[in-house]
Amino acid sequence: MRHLYRHAEFHNTDRIGWLRAAVLGANDGIVSTASLMVGVAASNAGQGAILLAGVAGLVSGAMSMAAGEYVSVYSQADAENADLARERNELRDDPAAELRELSAIYVHRGLQPALAHQVAEQLMAHDALAAHARDELGITAALAARPVQAAMASAASFALGALLPVAVTALAPPQGRMLWVSVASLACLAALGAWAARAGGASMARGAWRVTFWSALAMGTTAGVGRLFGMAA
Repeated sequence: MRHLYRHAEFHNTDRIGWLRAAVLGANDGIVSTASLMVGVAASNAGQGAILLAGVAGLVSGAMSMAAGEYVSVYSQADAENADLARERNELRDDPAAELRELSAIYVHRGLQPALAHQVAEQLMAHDALAAHARDELGITAALAARPVQAAMASAASFALGALLPVAVTALAPPQGRMLWVSVASLACLAALGAWAARAGGASMARGAWRVTFWSALAMGTTAGVGRLFGMAA
């Protein structure tokens, strides 16, 4: 008799929750902090003022990312929990209708009606709520909202990303400081974009290019604003 078993598999969707938050946080940390510091440097400010702006941007940005991600993902979790509660009540009040509904879903996906009914019966006997959550509502363990995990990943990755331009500013010579910060930040952003694309199963070159382009645009715009204020001072 053959024994059924599950073999280990790794899928890109298994890490989509923390990957999205971590990549967004690191990218935003580098871009926003580097742009801020480049803008301040373009206004002819001293190294102390540039570093202060960078550290302030790191702390405030990390806290803002954590708060924003927590509130956003918690709203998703609230919506999921409300849908699950409604589905639980429907299963209690009219299980026959829920069985027909699940069967219809499987028929729509390509099963014969008799087989669809049999599959729905067996899945509902095993775990009716999980079956409806997955196949009717689209809620799975891999994609379920995790507010605390998302907030911590965003804050930590933002802080790590923001440390790069701060460290480069502290170590770079006064002459060409803006260039050092810009080049180092864009290089890391390109690497981050390539890594994120690879982790998600997409083109590394395309991922690196789109991140680098928009980041360079952000830094250039902020540098232009800083230069205008520096000339007006």
